[in-house]
Amino acid sequence: MFSKKKDTSPDDFWREYEENTGEKILSRSLGKYMSGWEEFDGKGWNSLWGLIIATTGGFRFHHFPQQSWLDAFSRNSGQEKFKEKTIFIPKEKIISAKIVEESKWWVKILRATSPHLFINYSDESGQERQITIIIEFKSDGYNAEAFSFD
Repeated sequence: MFSKKKDTSPDDFWREYEENTGEKILSRSLGKYMSGWEEFDGKGWNSLWGLIIATTGGFRFHHFPQQSWLDAFSRNSGQEKFKEKTIFIPKEKIISAKIVEESKWWVKILRATSPHLFINYSDESGQERQITIIIEFKSDGYNAEAFSFD
């Protein structure tokens, strides 16, 4: 989906992302998928790192393949493990979305807490589901209000 050029700048990457999706990026960050997407959960793909992106068309989670030296020695390193994995929830399917951050100062001191993004959405059968993402890094392109999808 995206060029594999090593000399691509971040600005070029995001411009290409918008061109490929046909949607304007409203907010972006690094996050960790935890649960709530049937395909991912069914294959045990939880705790996946990727880009979380709010666009004019909806919500996107994009996991890019990676392989560590430890994976190279693993007998159980199937090809599917190293393919791009994406989630797209169209804006019209999003029922609600909220970011929950720890507000108690003493909890923040005692343990590291990251904001959690909860998106309630309608799946293909019309059933309400909730996806959970941990927001790990707020980039220059991060805008929490964009993740409300209002």
